[in-house]
Amino acid sequence: MDYQEFYNLMSEPFANHPDPKFYFNSPQHAVAREYLLHAARGTRGLAVLSGDIGTGKTTLSRKILSELYSLGKYQVGLIVLTHSDFSPGWLFVRIANLIGLRDLNTSTTEVISRISQRLNEIYHRGEKTVVIIDEANKIKDMEILEEIRGLLNLEIADTRLISFILSGLPELEHFLASNRALNQRIAIKVKLKPMGSDTIRAYVNHRLTIAGAAQEIFSTQALDLVCRFSEGRPRIVNIICDNALLEGYIQKKRMIDESIIEQVITNLGLKFG
Repeated sequence: MDYQEFYNLMSEPFANHPDPKFYFNSPQHAVAREYLLHAARGTRGLAVLSGDIGTGKTTLSRKILSELYSLGKYQVGLIVLTHSDFSPGWLFVRIANLIGLRDLNTSTTEVISRISQRLNEIYHRGEKTVVIIDEANKIKDMEILEEIRGLLNLEIADTRLISFILSGLPELEHFLASNRALNQRIAIKVKLKPMGSDTIRAYVNHRLTIAGAAQEIFSTQALDLVCRFSEGRPRIVNIICDNALLEGYIQKKRMIDESIIEQVITNLGLKFG
């Protein structure tokens, strides 16, 4: 038996990987989602999503990706940057792969040229191309910004051939500002902030419901501590609650109370800032 079976859950409600199924449309996430979908649907060109670590940027990005894909008539793709020591060529090969290009030349210029040709083909099929780059704050090369700006310049009948959504830490905005020409092309800019206590409680209950919970599992006092020590960050909420379910299962407690949360907080070494 594991905690899923113990608490009669169909899946893990607080797994640490982003899953659009568990997306919680909080007031601020709902606004950000509408802005970013507006940018994608209207081929606005460049949109920027920023926020501190753990505020839900990746989950929101995947939700938008899923929604655009389900609409049809969109060539959509997601690139997650896991390190910062990549070349412009590496990134643009990834973009080329997203729109179906293979057997590419090692020359960045040639790759960009083939991307341009394919974007033209996609446009004439009546489709729109949207590329989401997550952890975009890891972009450090000015050449990359210039090439992105060049792709954003591609138009047919006043319609841009590609839209980018760049998602990352607040430092992303400062880097983009270093390229004045590209910075002026940002059509949409949204920032995610930590969630308030009422939103955290609704978030926890939402994820438990999606996972199949048929009864209350976290006490009011337990959720008070989750709100306090998570500092409003969905990622930390998930970590605390996942550990709490495991600790509750180990202690064979059907209700997660404040003593379990206190134990988890101690185990994780969390401090209220």
